[in-house]
Amino acid sequence: MSTNENEIEERKLEKIIFKPEGADPVEFFVLEQTRLGGRNYILVTDFEEGDGEALILKDMSEDGEEESRYVIVSDDDELDAVAPVFEDLLDDISLERDPD
Repeated sequence: MSTNENEIEERKLEKIIFKPEGADPVEFFVLEQTRLGGRNYILVTDFEEGDGEALILKDMSEDGEEESRYVIVSDDDELDAVAPVFEDLLDDISLERDPD
């Protein structure tokens, strides 16, 4: 997915470190978060300003765990359900799937 920004307000974005299994940690900027179906989701991007690649991450940690465990949402049905929520929350961003 990529973000297409028109006029994002100036704000300091929270950073997270995503640690995929078997790969080096990656720093992302959190654009927004939401909760659906009992799970927390965050929309992250690789650039703090301007157009950039975006991912939707799902928190897989269980209640009581101190640290969040995020995984990349790759299921098409789940993406179709979550992406419009983020578009509604951030009316100045549109999410487009990258053609694979």
